[in-house]
Amino acid sequence: MLDLSESCLQLAQKKAKEEGVSLAECLRGNAIDLGRFRDSSFDVVLLMGPLYHLLAVDSRDQAVRETHRVLKKNGLVFATFNTRYAPLRWSAKNEPEWPLQGKELLETGVWRPVTTGIPPKARVGFTSSYFAHPTEIRPPMKRDGFEDLDLIGCEGAISMIEEKINESKSDEFDSWVDLNYRLGKDPSLHGAAEHLLYVGRKYSKEGPRNK
Repeated sequence: MLDLSESCLQLAQKKAKEEGVSLAECLRGNAIDLGRFRDSSFDVVLLMGPLYHLLAVDSRDQAVRETHRVLKKNGLVFATFNTRYAPLRWSAKNEPEWPLQGKELLETGVWRPVTTGIPPKARVGFTSSYFAHPTEIRPPMKRDGFEDLDLIGCEGAISMIEEKINESKSDEFDSWVDLNYRLGKDPSLHGAAEHLLYVGRKYSKEGPRNK
């Protein structure tokens, strides 16, 4: 496991211990420089976090290229993204005054906390982040050497309206989970999810295995 945050590494170790799982390594580092790892070192890479905390497109591209480098041929990448309109949905439910601060987000996908001239109760505490439009995800992944396998809306169609479902009986809950997973693959719903999960396969310079 590699993370920029020492506290996150400590939390991961704590949670792993609670579940009886052993983590081979917990290393502090940056996703844009995986120089400590040799080429073609891993079968799978979980790129979860960097692509929505790296604000510059060059940095995000570098993280994807480094992921491609350390993966073995036909290795898999699971990459997560914050979606462009997720903050608006959150704001509509929790802090309706927030959109007054969101101009840069809507235009560029970049969110930077604003505090100057904003009353404490109206400040949004989320850290600086990049929120991707669903149409922006597949092209750079393909350009940097990945064959698309899937793109899934993690929260699916019931995002922020799941309270009653979470209270339902086991069979009903399982049915909703199955339906929500299937609907999460529908591109027409991707903009309404808070997070998207991209699944891709590293291919050689000759191109993807299946076209």
